[in-house]
Amino acid sequence: ITPLKDNRTFIISPYFDDRESKVTRVIGIVHHKEVKQLYCWFCCQPDGKIYVSNAEIDVHSDRFGFPYSAADIVCLEPENCDPTHVSIHQSAHGNIDQLPRFEIKNRKPEPFPVDFTVCISAMFGSYNNVLQFIQSMEMYKILGAQRVVIYKNNCSHLMEKVLKFYIEEGTAEIIPWPINSYLKVSSTWHFSMDAKDIGYYGQITALNDCVYRNMQRSRFVVLNDADEIILPLKHPNWKTMMSSLQEQNPGTGIFLFENHIFPETFSTYMFNISSWNTVPGVNILQHVHREPDR
Repeated sequence: ITPLKDNRTFIISPYFDDRESKVTRVIGIVHHKEVKQLYCWFCCQPDGKIYVSNAEIDVHSDRFGFPYSAADIVCLEPENCDPTHVSIHQSAHGNIDQLPRFEIKNRKPEPFPVDFTVCISAMFGSYNNVLQFIQSMEMYKILGAQRVVIYKNNCSHLMEKVLKFYIEEGTAEIIPWPINSYLKVSSTWHFSMDAKDIGYYGQITALNDCVYRNMQRSRFVVLNDADEIILPLKHPNWKTMMSSLQEQNPGTGIFLFENHIFPETFSTYMFNISSWNTVPGVNILQHVHREPDR
């Protein structure tokens, strides 16, 4: 998260996107009223010529009343130029040497190395639900996830050890997410409940970044929280489920899954494993009864 000099614009990462035209799409956070004009500064190779283009600022509508919002800052790239980096500035004039430069990711298309990546946005609040997190991670692996990306604000010391294990195993990728160093963050979803700068630790921005970060690296990107698991009813894993769903829905790019609540207030003791009692967190295997649909 890099603040620009105006302190109203925060850059997460730029991505090359040539699905409709050749653009650099920068994932960022902006003040929805105060940021009106931005420019992309490209350095064209090999001659090193500077090209400045006017940015289209697409502020996401789902900001739930908070003044700051996820935004796509989109710039048309110059012809005959494959820039590797971009600078974002409030003005079309100035000295490029004084501007922060950001690497444009996804420039080279690659064959998908993995089928399923899970994105978990904003781990915060000294997160310590260790048992449930481990159960979810192991379940994701059984279902077919090869990578789990976690936007980490903070967590407990024990949780750090768990994350280290999954990083070394090659399953987890941690994106540092120190959003509260720059903005007043709310841990609720709506401004009316907590009048801060941005909701849920910037969850929507993190998830948007996760989609583009994995666009060339993963056939599917699964967006859920650490207490959510997409569980197929008729298939042994996600791969066979998605093959079946894609056959039934040719040309569909996004699938939404119905959600159900399994309350902690109702327990079954089938999986009351004594060695787990010392691990902090919820044992999800004891909460297998579903709330009726409301």
